[in-house]
Amino acid sequence: MVKTEDQKDYVQSLERGLSVILAFSDHRPQLTLSEVAELTALSRPTVRRLLLTLEQLGYVRSEGRYFSLTPHVLGLGYAYLSSLNLTEVAQPFMEEVTKITGQTCSLSALDGHDAVFLARVPAKQVMRMTLTTGTRLPAFATSMGRVLLAGLPEHQLEETLCGLTLSPLTAHTVTDTATLRERLAEVREQGWALVDQEFEEGVRSLSAPVRDTGCRVIATLSMSVPARQYSLEDIKENLLPVVRDNAHEISKRLGASVSR
Repeated sequence: MVKTEDQKDYVQSLERGLSVILAFSDHRPQLTLSEVAELTALSRPTVRRLLLTLEQLGYVRSEGRYFSLTPHVLGLGYAYLSSLNLTEVAQPFMEEVTKITGQTCSLSALDGHDAVFLARVPAKQVMRMTLTTGTRLPAFATSMGRVLLAGLPEHQLEETLCGLTLSPLTAHTVTDTATLRERLAEVREQGWALVDQEFEEGVRSLSAPVRDTGCRVIATLSMSVPARQYSLEDIKENLLPVVRDNAHEISKRLGASVSR
């Protein structure tokens, strides 16, 4: 097969190595060689070579039949975060949000179809669901994900929506693509998102965009609260302004020219 111009510089072994790393998750912290092969659709001999190489480089450890990631992998994510200087800039504003509201404040970014937590400032009273840095949530059913999706260029958004499976996570989850498009248009228009129990029953979440010097949405500031404690009106009146104001300040520190 003749390679195209774009394919000549494509390193397939790097793609395969990264797919092996990404096969691990909080739901699958330990995997056998066969399980990695199944998840990545790679042959067992290829997976074996990749795992042994990653182990030698310090990214993977083995224990009997099982492999798991090591903290060395965090260096890959840190390279991204440090290049943006995003978490360092956002930290004091996230602390301010938590101080004022008494609720955990999160900073997230889009990765494929998921919103990924980059940093969190926890409140003293932690909600039932335990979420940590690196946790991935489906973008379509979360407020932070909708802010991130709404911030995509139109062609990119269409590509992303075409590959989405809108599974019903609760009785409230939007599972119709046309309806989701309408919700995203609303988010883009109003500059924030509020999602009512679509990801988890009894939990409402709100998010506001964080923009870079080109005014592109690169992250979100978000918060989740118990529905029994906060009505939608309470959220809009008491929590949303705090989240929006601090997301605005982070954006300004990152060089964005934004107005309230």
